[in-house]
Amino acid sequence: MAPILVTGATGNVGAALIPFLLGAGATVRAAVRAPAKEAERVPANVELVPFDFVVPDTFGPALDGVEQVFLMRPPALSNIRRDMLPFLTALKDHGVRQVVFLSLLGAEKNKVVPHARVEEALAKLELPTTLLRPSFFMQNLDTTHRLDIKDHNEIYVPAGNGRTSFIDVRDIAAVAARTLTEDGHVGQAYPLTGSVALTYGEVAEIFTRVLARPITYPNPALPAFTARMRSYGHAFDFIMVMIGIYTTARLGLAAFVSDDCERLLGRAPITVEQYVKDYRAVWQ
Repeated sequence: MAPILVTGATGNVGAALIPFLLGAGATVRAAVRAPAKEAERVPANVELVPFDFVVPDTFGPALDGVEQVFLMRPPALSNIRRDMLPFLTALKDHGVRQVVFLSLLGAEKNKVVPHARVEEALAKLELPTTLLRPSFFMQNLDTTHRLDIKDHNEIYVPAGNGRTSFIDVRDIAAVAARTLTEDGHVGQAYPLTGSVALTYGEVAEIFTRVLARPITYPNPALPAFTARMRSYGHAFDFIMVMIGIYTTARLGLAAFVSDDCERLLGRAPITVEQYVKDYRAVWQ
């Protein structure tokens, strides 16, 4: 059986995807920068291969014998032509028969986000593609924004009063596994959301209830948000991508609710309340 190459294998979605693929009987090859350092973070029966989007010499060994690829854009890479197009071209040259790309809800309409440029490159290369367009990850609240909640009791994002149809990465991973292990998904684009759209104020109320302490949503101005993120060490380009995403929410463009997740999984998506219950120790 040809291995499925998983990029971003130790990230939120990639790490959740691998067990689903293994459970479906797939052979998995995990693309990581430093296999020796990452070995403990992936199951023992997963092949580790050194890989970096900006190091072309790693493309051949990673793609050897591969027919399907789960593609995730590293947050630090925003210059798609320079940093990702060479690998996308390598996918074409190697005859990959399916690329499942982790895009972004509304990327086809929001040309500012780098996900849109990846989608355009995949189409231009005529690669057989399945597009997963998830809404805002619930897990961003226990990673990027963990300290805001843990230390400041705040959900500190500049999203105004716009609603967001949050989705759990475990659901995204489950959908990705289905698209990689079943026929009929090439050429499809799936908007993936939870079953309801919430304001960040409503999310703060859920946190307050589950964590049993007051969590607020101060709705910071962009300069204050930028300063806070810089204080955490985030790169300016990454912060600009976050601002673009939160601006989408502020403008009411992240409120769309799709039934694709429920239809593909045969069950309701994980709720924000269940997510907070499952991860509550992170913010204690």
